[in-house]
Amino acid sequence: MALSDFPRQQLTFGPSPVHTLDRLTEHLSQRGGGATTIWAKREDCNAGLAYGGNKTRKLEYLIPDAVASGADMLVSIGGYQSNHTRQVAAVAAKMGMQAVLVQENWVDWPDSVNDRVGNILLSRVMGAEVRLDSAGFDIGFRDSWKQAIEDVKRRGGTPYAIPAGASDHKLGGLGFAGWAHEVAQQEEELGVFFDTIVVCTVTGSTHAGMIAGFADLEAAGGRKRTVLGIDASATLEKTRDQVERIARSTAELIGVPRDLRDDEITVLEGWAGDLYGIPVQSTLDAIRLTGQLEGMIIDPVYEGKSMAGLIDLVTSGRIEPGSNVLYAHLGGQPALNAYSALFTHTDPVEV
Repeated sequence: MALSDFPRQQLTFGPSPVHTLDRLTEHLSQRGGGATTIWAKREDCNAGLAYGGNKTRKLEYLIPDAVASGADMLVSIGGYQSNHTRQVAAVAAKMGMQAVLVQENWVDWPDSVNDRVGNILLSRVMGAEVRLDSAGFDIGFRDSWKQAIEDVKRRGGTPYAIPAGASDHKLGGLGFAGWAHEVAQQEEELGVFFDTIVVCTVTGSTHAGMIAGFADLEAAGGRKRTVLGIDASATLEKTRDQVERIARSTAELIGVPRDLRDDEITVLEGWAGDLYGIPVQSTLDAIRLTGQLEGMIIDPVYEGKSMAGLIDLVTSGRIEPGSNVLYAHLGGQPALNAYSALFTHTDPVEV
């Protein structure tokens, strides 16, 4: 099967915007970035559903499967400040379904309203059944999620199980395989080629889908490019293994006519810190830098860490000077509300 053979429920506005980050480009060029140009593709602006985000694009492929199964409840899982569960709640509301969300304590962060603001607040506003659980972070299948699925069945509902990040699901990589094809179309329109893609990776299917999608394009005669996943899980080997597994299964699913190469699967460490969801200094520096140079808001869990990686890779020359770098902004800004103690005053960056 080809990607176009899979049913898709339109949930996004259409192609997400792509634009240059001119002031960030200039700033990094003065610090060793050469003639590298930084662009952003904005999944945080991709939909009208609860601020959008990368999981909305994935859910476009899961929803037809859920409808075909006769499901009336989407059952998913994430941390208290999960961007994914917020988007599941939004899509359930849009489709006239119910959402049951297991929210585990994945981040040991001392904010007294961590379970009441940001993403989890929005999920409650949209009518989701929110189940708090004290379990810590793990990207695997969780007993709390399995229990929620069984509870829905016992009370007469028909659940559709969506794992964390919509990732470890047979269709989880399709959304960002499609994203890769969308990028190729936008490159033609813009007259540019993005030789390097930078994306945050945790549960893996966003990054994995990109790998499969760009391999599909390359197999059809497209140019080779590099997709750099910046680990934000702080469980590097688990994440890398999951990215590779999902990328290979997605490539097979969409009919990529060759095996993926090992050099196509790159997960880089160095910016996650010691624990998932806990920002380190480079995270905060990246948040302030992009905010003050571009008015672009990123978050402490995902984008702050992938942007920190991009900054270091460009200024150190590990991304070759002269590259066109496409930064995937996956959308996670509502979580900033749970980190308010970090931003009690203005802290100007040196530009």
